[in-house]
Amino acid sequence: MEKRSFLSLMVMLICCVTAQAQSKVWTLEECVKYAIQNNISIKQSELDSKTALIGKKDAIGNFLPSLNASASHSWNIGLNQDITTGLLRNQTTQFTSAGANVGVDIYKGLQNQNTLRKANLSIVAAKYQLLKMQEDIALNVANAFLQVLFNKENLKVQKEQLGINEKQYARSEELVKAGSIPRGDLLDIKATVAQNNQNVIAADNALLISKLSLAQLLQLKDFENFDVVDDTNMRDENNIMAQTPSAIYDKAVEGRTELKIARTNLEIAQKDVEIAKGAFQPTLQGFYSFNSRVSYADVPVFDNMGNIIGTRNSAPFFNQFGDNKGQSFGAQLSIPIFNGFSVRNNVERSKVSLERSKIAVEQQDLDLQRNVFTAFTDAKGALNAYESSVVALEARQGAYNYAKERYDVGLMNSFDFNQSQTLLTNAQSEVIRTKYDYIFKIKILEFYFGIPLIKN
Repeated sequence: MEKRSFLSLMVMLICCVTAQAQSKVWTLEECVKYAIQNNISIKQSELDSKTALIGKKDAIGNFLPSLNASASHSWNIGLNQDITTGLLRNQTTQFTSAGANVGVDIYKGLQNQNTLRKANLSIVAAKYQLLKMQEDIALNVANAFLQVLFNKENLKVQKEQLGINEKQYARSEELVKAGSIPRGDLLDIKATVAQNNQNVIAADNALLISKLSLAQLLQLKDFENFDVVDDTNMRDENNIMAQTPSAIYDKAVEGRTELKIARTNLEIAQKDVEIAKGAFQPTLQGFYSFNSRVSYADVPVFDNMGNIIGTRNSAPFFNQFGDNKGQSFGAQLSIPIFNGFSVRNNVERSKVSLERSKIAVEQQDLDLQRNVFTAFTDAKGALNAYESSVVALEARQGAYNYAKERYDVGLMNSFDFNQSQTLLTNAQSEVIRTKYDYIFKIKILEFYFGIPLIKN
């Protein structure tokens, strides 16, 4: 019995966990945070930041000495020169040689210093690029999230309209039996119900596709049970419309990431010019070299007359290595005189890139100004459209109620009544569309004003 009770408890726990997983709904804040952590484009930008950090390590490495070691071993068979006597002999010898070289830049036209400064700027630019990507993804997520909410409300409207028409169809059947309305009106209402069914199916498909689009934007693998909260009370909580376009623009100039990117790229272009000019200056490099060799051949023994009277084994390895060692050190000065205009052309090319960066900053500022004023105008127009659609819905609702009263007493035919229903449904859908259009445009304005979509 205890075993059965334990198994029953485990099954209940699994069912509860499954039910909670399926009932999980996402808020806008959760969607944005998840997308920032998992979106592929953001991950690629993070890799760009890592690449910039590696570039800084390269720039620091330019200040460090270079150290290279070499070693070789060779066999010489036949007539060759004895490295000890300098004479040619038929013999088989082996040689081992080893060496090390150290070099360090003493002066290089400040190119190393400017390269390090450029690397630091590249890190800053990569961070700005990552932030810009996160902001773009956040806006895309907000747009997709609002699209899901719109489709949810639209599906609700279509279902409510279908329910009303189904009840109206049942009521019309009674009126036909009572002889109050002709059977042709009943067929018209039946066709309307069928059309409403199609509208519900289309709205349901649109909701499914919008959920799928948002789930893919979040890089969710299990999107079949994905859903968002029914947040229908979203509004201008920060009262951004109380600001003037100029005030929003001034705030955007201070904090917008795209302007920071353009300005940082301008500084990078200036460093490129300085690096290119550094190639005109002389370079001074210090060096140190060490080498030694070992021979494995038999060493000849000579008498007083210079005749070979025998051989003896070569000295031990480490003794030869110490006896044959050699060292050299010094400094090398290189003065560029003529190099086929390559340095001059690099400088001119860098200056052209600098001018492009200056123009890019000016263009980015103009684009920001235009975008802010356009966004404010769009938001103001969206608010007016929403308010107008609310007034129109109230009027359509009154007209529908009046038409229903007339239809119920047989003073209106089914065609005119269906027209009134269609106009009411369109008005309801228009209110939903304009509401979420206004909310998204408000989010864009807040974005330019520096108000984040989510709280850190």
